[in-house]
Amino acid sequence: MTIIPFDDRDGVIWFDGAMVPWREAHVHVLTHALHYASSVFEGERVYNGTVFKLTEHSERLDYSARVLGFSLPYSVAEIDRATREVVAANGIVDGYVRPVAWRGSEMMGVSAQQTKIHVAIATWTWPSYFDPEALKTGIRLRTAPWRRPAPNTAPTQSKAAGLYMICTMSKHEAENLGYHDALMLDWRGQIAESTGANIFLVIDGALHTPVPDCFLDGITRRTVIDLAKRHGIAVIERPIWPEELVRASEVFLTGTAAEVTPVGQIDSHHFTPGRITAQLREAYSALVRNALETEAGGRKTAAAE
Repeated sequence: MTIIPFDDRDGVIWFDGAMVPWREAHVHVLTHALHYASSVFEGERVYNGTVFKLTEHSERLDYSARVLGFSLPYSVAEIDRATREVVAANGIVDGYVRPVAWRGSEMMGVSAQQTKIHVAIATWTWPSYFDPEALKTGIRLRTAPWRRPAPNTAPTQSKAAGLYMICTMSKHEAENLGYHDALMLDWRGQIAESTGANIFLVIDGALHTPVPDCFLDGITRRTVIDLAKRHGIAVIERPIWPEELVRASEVFLTGTAAEVTPVGQIDSHHFTPGRITAQLREAYSALVRNALETEAGGRKTAAAE
């Protein structure tokens, strides 16, 4: 597989209020965020040129920054507008958007009260997050050796860069052993999520999902819960222990990148993607199409006025 480095691509990146040529979007090696993880980010999907649930993502970026103790120098509306502009400037039809905000290089040390807050938004073409062939039978997960921290030990309700270090380590280990991803438990030993997506279990025809008290209550997670309820599927949010995997007939992940991804194996437990997983995958796809058609139509009307 040929890797195209992310620092050597064509296009532009929205950087502190201006469109900057992709290869010139630099930060200094002594940037505070590089040393102390004082950075927050978002992941968004572009479908047919429109970002799905853009404002919800921009609002979460703003919230995450405030959790980490800094304020974005741009409003949610300004970030929404910049996102649309950079998607259009790069000609992205179906892809991914990465907004990121971080503390700059004015101070080097744990204390960083006087650092400048930077914001950048990049976008690129991105196909399926997981191998499309693997989606037919479901991806394979392995329980990670690292656990999600307790909410009184880390800013777990923010999408903060530092929280993903253990995800990278866990995913690398899983991939080295032939799995697609890792299952993260929380500090209590309960099922939490995968390295970058929320998890759902189908047990006796109902949808069971962990309470997001130490990990993100994902935007896609909330969307799928709403879709399930609309389709008459009972949704139960509760603590789930790994021993309960034996009771599950179906398992799937949800996330902006993962969308609705069926799981075929977790450790020694095997599952078959079934009716509920297929129903919610189809419903999510339909919702995305309908929502974006509505949003695109609203923008055209506003422009005409």
